[in-house]
Amino acid sequence: MGLRDELIGIAQAGREAARKLASAGTAIKDSALRAMADAILQKQKEIQAANDQDVSAARKAGTTGALLDRLTLNEKRVSEMARDLREIAELPDPVGEVEHEIVRPNGLRVGRMRVPLGVIGMVYEARPNVTADAAGLCLKSGNAVILRGGKEAVESNRAIGQIIIQAIQAAGLPPACVQVVETTERQVVRELLTLEGQLDAVIPRGGREFLNWVASTATVPVIRHGDGNCHVYIDASADLDMAEAIAFNAKVQRPGVCNAAETLLVHAEIAPLVLPKLLASLDEAKVEIRGCKHTREIYPVAKKATEEDWATEFLDLILAVRVVENLDEALAHIARYGSGHSEAIVTSDYFRAERFLREVDAASVLVNASTRFVDGGQFGLGAEIGISTQKLHARGPMGLRELTCTKFIVRGQGQIRT
Repeated sequence: MGLRDELIGIAQAGREAARKLASAGTAIKDSALRAMADAILQKQKEIQAANDQDVSAARKAGTTGALLDRLTLNEKRVSEMARDLREIAELPDPVGEVEHEIVRPNGLRVGRMRVPLGVIGMVYEARPNVTADAAGLCLKSGNAVILRGGKEAVESNRAIGQIIIQAIQAAGLPPACVQVVETTERQVVRELLTLEGQLDAVIPRGGREFLNWVASTATVPVIRHGDGNCHVYIDASADLDMAEAIAFNAKVQRPGVCNAAETLLVHAEIAPLVLPKLLASLDEAKVEIRGCKHTREIYPVAKKATEEDWATEFLDLILAVRVVENLDEALAHIARYGSGHSEAIVTSDYFRAERFLREVDAASVLVNASTRFVDGGQFGLGAEIGISTQKLHARGPMGLRELTCTKFIVRGQGQIRT
């Protein structure tokens, strides 16, 4: 059997599992999710040992920075995986929900019912926690999922996959609800992306180069998780302490993730007051500052920012800093360089805050809060399968509802069209 035939067999098993899952009901799905969470905690040592193998191999291969951070699991991150599964179990089940029902003049009742997408392919790099999050979200939303993680996390993904699949089966659901493709050949991803008629959607997660390759290769619909060139804009009316805390958190709390801030914009009127202390604090946290001319006049230690810096998702302890004359200039900068992921303003001016919310074209726009909150768990979604920066079907953190679509349902009493 060839590779493509093998993957078609996996997809067909997923299709059959999805049919059974669709009729399983909320109670059994929630029971399976709790069983998955319990199993992850009970077998945490196995998961950690597998992850240690991946991390050790990555270090030997010279992997550092954001990629190594995303790959690494510790006790807290494994516990968060289990917590997320339990939170998903507590969320309302969108499957079967009827919305926008109306009664037509002829008596027909027309509504829309939420239904699963079907069989979803997940291709992702160096994020073993995605294995559990994607499995949990897809199961609750009635979708079968085929998971293919990156070769750098193969041992972690294998261990997590085996543990959750056993828990699913023990709960009475078909094990093919979740399938982990362990083969690390790149050709596997290419074949998955072209399984038209077998997969209903593919969700990729990874760096810009990988996402661009997926988009140019796939013939299956792609729900794209874009990169995060995120900005924090400190307005002239901002509270200084609040501004410093938000900007510091957005950059430093976890710099290797897509919702970390990459550029700081500061109103010229407040720049001499906020930048010296803030940039000194960032420097103490080992953040490299790359600034515009005005920034370097205020903070001479900063390196000169280039045109490329404004457009870069660093995923590292690097921050581009620009002083702007007003809100208009800040909005123009974000419009030119932003990736449509997450943008924040710090201000005490209601009208500027509302204008920022209206005019910034991004999946998530925040007022007086760190961009690090743009996350499915933080938004009450339980977890997320990704953060979509596209505008069709779903945008922003994707939870249960974003893994469903709607179908029209019509109830009649014998009406015929004349």
